[in-house]
Formats: sequence, C-alpha cells, structure tokens
Amino acid sequence: QVQLVESGGGLVQAGGSLRLSCAASGSIVSINFMGWYRQAPGKQRELVATITSGSRTNYADSVKGRFTISRDNAKNTVYLQMNSLKPEDTAVYYCNAGLLRRGGEYLNLWGQGTLVTVSS
Repeated sequence: QVQLVESGGGLVQAGGSLRLSCAASGSIVSINFMGWYRQAPGKQRELVATITSGSRTNYADSVKGRFTISRDNAKNTVYLQMNSLKPEDTAVYYCNAGLLRRGGEYLNLWGQGTLVTVSS
C-alpha cells in the first residue's frame, strides 16, 4: 500500500513559523511531483506550492516570499517551511504527490491533512 503521511501542523502565533513534512511510503518506483494544498473553513482547496522531481517550484502568490517547499528524494519526503505566518494561513494543509508504484500504476495521492492554526 502506498500512502502519504503528513506531520508538523499545530497552533502558532501570527509572525511565527512552522514546518510541515510529508513522507511517501510503500512500493514506490518514482515520484514525479509533490506539493501542498490547503483548505480553510468554508473555502475551496487551493494550491500552496509544488515541486517537481527536478526541484522546479511553484508558489501561490499569497505565500511567495514566506513559504519554501523542498524535497528529499532519498527519503521520498516533501517539506513546507512556513514563515511570517498570518491568521489567513489557517487551514488544513494537504500533501499531494504523483507517483509510479511497482506494477506500473500511476497514482495521484493525497495525505490525510494536517491542521495549521495561526492566532492573531
């Protein structure tokens, strides 16, 4: 079974920092892209940041300059360093990955989500 497991969410004051991690496990041949999305209460899920296997990154305008996405290919793990957090960053953050598993099946996986709460 292939899965994504997130960690690192929590409660932080505005201006603070958090680091999210997401590890892919199972019978994985290769991982193409990895990324983070978020969903605030009453809103649709939105892109936060993505990173390709070649480390090309893409960020939502709302987080540029504050968040940094990175990945460790040896550990099949993606990170999201979040600095200068604002109350509007409060949301459930979801990890997403496109990967090839043994047997040749391509999967687009989602993690279970981790809650980030930023207090003012």
